Amino acid sequence: MRGESQGQPLDYKSAGVDIDAGDRLVEWLKELPPIKTPYTENLVSGIGGFAALFSTNFPEFKEAQDPCLVSSTDGVGTKLSVAVHFGEFGTVGQDLVAMCVNDLLCCGATPLFFLDYYAAGQLRVPEMKSFLAGLREACQTAQVLLIGGETAEMPGVYREGEFDCAGFAVGFVDRPKALGSHRVKVGSRALGVSSTGFHSNGFSLLRRVFGSDLNDWREELLRPTALYTALAKRVNPYIQAMAHITGGGIRNGLRVIPHGTQWNLPSWSWPEGFVEVQKRSGLSDQQMLETLNCGVGLVLFLDPQHEAKVASIVQEEGFSVLDLGEIESGVGEPTIVGWKGS
Repeated sequence: MRGESQGQPLDYKSAGVDIDAGDRLVEWLKELPPIKTPYTENLVSGIGGFAALFSTNFPEFKEAQDPCLVSSTDGVGTKLSVAVHFGEFGTVGQDLVAMCVNDLLCCGATPLFFLDYYAAGQLRVPEMKSFLAGLREACQTAQVLLIGGETAEMPGVYREGEFDCAGFAVGFVDRPKALGSHRVKVGSRALGVSSTGFHSNGFSLLRRVFGSDLNDWREELLRPTALYTALAKRVNPYIQAMAHITGGGIRNGLRVIPHGTQWNLPSWSWPEGFVEVQKRSGLSDQQMLETLNCGVGLVLFLDPQHEAKVASIVQEEGFSVLDLGEIESGVGEPTIVGWKGS
């Protein structure tokens, strides 16, 4: 099918795709200093090629009884609409890293490297640089290498000013040391680790709840997801399982509770933002807990003998500790009992 050029040559740029803009971003990234992690030297080749090479020639991998690679992928969801509304793109870069890396931590994994995907109707270099700068800073904090990514300019797919992003993280764990439901048992305690706010979930609801005064809640809504890498490294020897509280709220904890048990969940004090959401929306306590994190970013399951030690570490890392009850004997699939609100 022959298109109309109206007398002018029709090329890729006039169709809405600026290859040069993408190339400039790649060159900008390549000129930045490398992210420093214990595995920086394992990056054989990274940004700018067709694929990245990462060497597994490091002691932990060779000494492992059953070395496993751990992978995770996630996005930022409709929080992107809030970022576009305020013209703030750096914080969602951290959200993207945290949503992927925090999931790796739940397996007891050490994060190794990260890749991102960014797509927009029109590539705006300043916005993309802000996003990537925030993403790189988060990678440094999370001790994970940014080894590649993809930038897609897709006119006609995304509306003016809109964009989407996705992240992909890979880590490593020795299988006998992996965290999970196989370690949790009746009598295990649950400790909550505080979130930094709404993180990156429930924004389809939050945008409607705060729609009339979105600007008044800018700081709270844009606050990025907490990075728990340093904390996880310290508590791993003392815990049985870890749950990242994201979409689905506190029910995410059921992923690491074994068959034949139930989680007796007590109430805790919710931060102001979550109390305001319940007041404006009319959601029940259970609906809130199944939708938002309600102030809990992670749940750690552990033997009671380690509770004081783990609580101390959490506080030393700058987070608050919440008593979230214990695991009891149940019947069939794991369940939550209690569902008490703030």
